[in-house]
Amino acid sequence: MSRLRAIINNPRVAAALTLGFASGLPLNLPDSTLQAWAATTGVDIETIGWLTLVTAPYTFKFLWAPLMDRFAPPLLGRRRGWILLLQLALAAVIALMGLNPPDERLYAVAALALLTAFLSASQDVVIDAYRTDVLRPEERGPGSAMTQLGYRIGALLSGSIALILSDFIGWRNTYFTMAFVMGLTVLLTLRAPEPERAVVPPRTLSEAVIGPLRDFFGRSGAWLLLGLILLYKLGDAFALKLLTTFLIKGVGFSALEVGAYSKTTLLIATFLGTLVGGAALARLSLWKSLMIFGILQAVTNLAYAALATVGKNVGVLILAVGFDNFVGGMGAVAFLAFVMSLCNARFSAAQYALLSALALVPRTFLGPPASWLAETIGWQGLFIVTFITALPGLIMLWWLRTRIEIPEPAQNDG
Repeated sequence: MSRLRAIINNPRVAAALTLGFASGLPLNLPDSTLQAWAATTGVDIETIGWLTLVTAPYTFKFLWAPLMDRFAPPLLGRRRGWILLLQLALAAVIALMGLNPPDERLYAVAALALLTAFLSASQDVVIDAYRTDVLRPEERGPGSAMTQLGYRIGALLSGSIALILSDFIGWRNTYFTMAFVMGLTVLLTLRAPEPERAVVPPRTLSEAVIGPLRDFFGRSGAWLLLGLILLYKLGDAFALKLLTTFLIKGVGFSALEVGAYSKTTLLIATFLGTLVGGAALARLSLWKSLMIFGILQAVTNLAYAALATVGKNVGVLILAVGFDNFVGGMGAVAFLAFVMSLCNARFSAAQYALLSALALVPRTFLGPPASWLAETIGWQGLFIVTFITALPGLIMLWWLRTRIEIPEPAQNDG
């Protein structure tokens, strides 16, 4: 209890929790929640599959991340100033999304969803950099767990709870509500502490662009590590890309049922998964944690194949969602700690953005092939394929087992 109390009272770990919430809140609004809105208003599956491409900024965020290393707004410091400005912009654009139903103004809502994804991805860049800068090395385990807990609570609010709200207050008011909560996250940013250690930012834009690459690729096995980051969550991303559409159109649950049945299960499973993942990470090696959690992540895809086989069944839905989010919580903690360990504080925005964006490449572009597979071989066949696509990442992780325990990179201040 004393250790738990110390973690809760630690302002840096607390900031990881609260800003994790702010980071997760906008995640579903241009993605799965928009899928649900489109599906319930009669938009066809193929169109929804193409609509998923609006999340592309999460993949390409590394392109503008160096600007956030190089420049700082004239308030709150290099990291928190950017976070505050992006939160205000997100609140405004999310509210505008609520004014554009996808069945009536598809192109308008797609453009606003793309802008929301861009702003959200930019906020992620700075929050990830802030967390990398502010947490001490010994705080990365609990900090990663708290980040994932906050992130998933935010995603739960804009996902399952938003679906429930839509049945009572309509989609427009649901998006207005999410915009209001997004605006309140500014208060979390104002309370977050500044990093203890002052780091000299890149002196020129050229250095901000080239420096992170030179630093990372100067390390042994850099290309192999990039391959692992790309493949590790491939199967998981493939399975989850059209999950909301699967539950509504494939199995026959209503938006209210998807939100209500998965709400408690998802929250409890995620909470337990992040805690178990943080505890396991403190006891196991990083490689063992990644391997065990990666195997379990692959198996969760078969749980959704089982749901596709039995059809609309609340018990199987709860088991599949619970298993998926428990394992997802564990895996995310280990993966987050791994990526943080690879970042130099001087270039943390660019390096973390590059590495995390690479991990999101599959999630961005798998919507159209997932919809094609669902139409061609059915939902059960799709989830079996996603299980198979998870195997190359596990094979590569085994191959790189001697390279995973990487020491913290040297922090060059000048």
